Amino acid sequence: MTDLERVFSELVRLEIELWNAADARLRADFDLPLSRYEPMRVIERRGSCRVNDIATELVITVGGTSKLIDRIETSGYCRRRPNPEDGRSSIVELTPSGKRLVAKAQAALEDELSARLGTALSPRKLNQFAAVLGALRAAGHHVGAREQMVS
Repeated sequence: MTDLERVFSELVRLEIELWNAADARLRADFDLPLSRYEPMRVIERRGSCRVNDIATELVITVGGTSKLIDRIETSGYCRRRPNPEDGRSSIVELTPSGKRLVAKAQAALEDELSARLGTALSPRKLNQFAAVLGALRAAGHHVGAREQMVS
C-alpha cells in the first residue's frame, strides 16, 4: 500500500470510529443522532440560515438536509420562517429547547472527543492536525474546481 493509500485508509477509519462513538454518546445521553446534531450546530453558529447553507457547510445534499430539518422541526428543536429576501426558501432557526439541547449535547460531544483524541495528542498537536485536515480539504476543493473547469 502506498503512503497515500495508508493515509486515506487511516483517515476514513478514524472518521467512522469517531462518528460511531459520538453518535452513540449523543443517542444514549440525549436521544439525538449525530446526523441531527450536526445541522443544529450549523444553525446555532449562524443564528439563522437556509437549508442550502447547512447542506453546503456539511457537504451533503440539499434534499437530504431538508429531510433532516423536517425531522428536527418535528421534534420541536427548530422552526422555519419565510425568507424575506427569497420567497423560494425558508430561514431555519433553533427553538429555545433546540438551543438548550445543542448546548448540553455539545458538552457531551466535547467530553467524548476529548477522551478519544485529547488523550492521544496534545492541544498543540490537535491544532496542527486540524490545520492539516483543513489544508487537505482546501486542496481537494481546488482539484475539484479545476476538474469542473476542464469538463
